[in-house]
Amino acid sequence: MVDLGNYNELEIAREVDFGVYLTSEDGDILLPAKYVPEGAKVGDFVRVFVYRDSEDRVIATNLQPYATVGEFAGLLCKDTSSFGAFLDWGLEKDLLVPLNNQKVKMVPGRKYCVYIYLDDASDRIVGSAKINKYLNSDDIQVKEGEQVELLVAEYTDLGYNVIINNQYKGLLYRNEVFKELEIGDKLPGYIKSIRTDNKIDVTLRKPDADTFSEMDETAAKVMELLEQQNGTLNLSDKSDPEDIYRIVGMSKKMFKRAIGNLYKAGTIEIFEDYIKLRR
Repeated sequence: MVDLGNYNELEIAREVDFGVYLTSEDGDILLPAKYVPEGAKVGDFVRVFVYRDSEDRVIATNLQPYATVGEFAGLLCKDTSSFGAFLDWGLEKDLLVPLNNQKVKMVPGRKYCVYIYLDDASDRIVGSAKINKYLNSDDIQVKEGEQVELLVAEYTDLGYNVIINNQYKGLLYRNEVFKELEIGDKLPGYIKSIRTDNKIDVTLRKPDADTFSEMDETAAKVMELLEQQNGTLNLSDKSDPEDIYRIVGMSKKMFKRAIGNLYKAGTIEIFEDYIKLRR
C-alpha cells in the first residue's frame, strides 16, 4: 500500500510521453516527466514523495516537502479562502489548513507552525495549527542535559514555545537567546529541566559547558566587533540591555563579563558610554 504524504520506493512500470507510471498496490502512479531522474528506465526503483495534486489525483514527485505526514513545520501562508488557508510546503500544490484547524485566522505573508496529517474522512493531506493535541505530554523520553532538536513553534511573553524532537512541547526563555528566531527555525538545544507537571524548559547552551570557554567566545565576539569598527564600540557596562542585545547579540550580563575580562587582560579601556581597544 502506498504511503500517502511520505516517501516511497516504487518501480517504474511503463513510460509515456508525459512521464512514467510507477507501480503500487493502489494502482499505477504518475511521475511527471520533469521529475523523472535522468537515465531512469522501466524496471528501476525510484524514491518519490506521493501526495494528491490540484485535481485530487495521487501523484509522485522528486521534490522534497518541508515536512511529511506526522511532522511539524513552520510554513508560510500564501493565500486564504472561505474554507481555509494555503501554506507553502515546498510542493506545487500548497498545503490546506482548514478553518477549523486554525488557532487564529491565518494571514498571507505570515508563518505558522502546523502539524501535517492524513485526514481519515477525506484521505487528503492537511495541516493543523492546533498543535498541542499532537504533542506528547505524558510519556517523556528525554533527560535533563540531553541534546535535542528544536523547532520554533510560536512567540510568547517569556520567549519561544518550541517542539522537541517532533514530539514534546518545550519553552525556550528569551534570556537564553542571543539572536532573533523565526517560526519554523530548527536548531540544536539541550533539555534544561523537566518539571513535575512534565513541562520542559530548554536551553541553547550545553548545561555542562565550560564557563571559561563560553566567556572566551563572547570576548572574541566583542573583539571582532571592535576590530570592525576601528577599535571603538559605542556600548559600555552601563548601556541599555536592548541596545547590547541588538548590537552584540548577547545579554547584558554576558557582555559585562566579557568586557570585564578584556579589561583585566589590558585589552580594552572602558568609558562611560563606549569601550575602546588599548593600542
